Amino acid sequence: MADARFAAPRRGAGVASRLLAIALAALGTLVPLSASADYPDRPVKLVVPFPAGGGADNLARMIMPRVSHVLGVPVVIENRPGAGGNVGAEIVARAAPDGYTLLYGTNGTHAINETLYGNLRFDPVADFAPVSRMTLIGAMLIVNPEVPATTVSELVRYARAHPGKLNFGSAGNGTTSHLAGELFKTMAGIDIVHVPYRGGAAAATDLMAGQVQMMIDVMPNAIPLAKGGRVRGLAVSTARRFPGAPDLPTIAESGVPGFDVSAWDGIFAPAGTPPAIVDKLNAAIRQALDEADLREMLIAHGAIAVPGSPEDLARHVVAEKAKWAKIIRASGARVD
Repeated sequence: MADARFAAPRRGAGVASRLLAIALAALGTLVPLSASADYPDRPVKLVVPFPAGGGADNLARMIMPRVSHVLGVPVVIENRPGAGGNVGAEIVARAAPDGYTLLYGTNGTHAINETLYGNLRFDPVADFAPVSRMTLIGAMLIVNPEVPATTVSELVRYARAHPGKLNFGSAGNGTTSHLAGELFKTMAGIDIVHVPYRGGAAAATDLMAGQVQMMIDVMPNAIPLAKGGRVRGLAVSTARRFPGAPDLPTIAESGVPGFDVSAWDGIFAPAGTPPAIVDKLNAAIRQALDEADLREMLIAHGAIAVPGSPEDLARHVVAEKAKWAKIIRASGARVD
């Protein structure tokens, strides 16, 4: 028996079906266009999938008031932490694609977690409409002041002379600070021990107390500690010297050639958000990040403004997923 799904329709029914399909397609086009023309006409919610007061939250709260001013409506930040950013990301992935619920995404939510977690319940590519990158966030290799090393080369020599004796802290398994430490361990050819914490603040506290001896932490967290003398900054993790710490060399130029690690953030909307809305949001973010005083403020906090098109962000996510997947697999990190 022929499958009814593939049975040839009657001539009249075929015409009616085609007309109905055209009408529905037109209606589906008109509704988003109408909504886009009025967008935004009420507050926009930005889900930050990390705790309040952390580096990601601080950057979001630094940038979003400027975006709010351009859009002409409040941008309300809602912190929904959990599972390395996965809880908040999933909330936005399931939200209505109308431009009123957005995600502050990072290299964690969109490049690391897909490989790190065994039960990710969203697709970082298929479930989101990229809007714009915002900042590139460097990291700094910092050590407890009691560690007998003032340069990366000295630290590597000390670690080789004392295998297994140096501990490096991180904000948790699979975080940027963890994976940067694992990459440093591999590329420098040293034996150092990972100690994960529940957040970067706890790791930094123990680093200052000498419970762990070193850490590669993101610049918004590390710069104040280094400037205050509570830790010693040895080098930055980026391929080039970082504007926020111009006197520090890179890890790559200090004895570990090719080392290059940075975090990043960007804004994502749920998949299916009308392109006109995405374009409005993108224009507002780019205008905000073009303000000189905001750029200077970001640099002082360890971040560089890197806005771009939605297509730029989409390409960046694909490239970053491949890069971080290699680091995660080499480290053996896994969260189930």
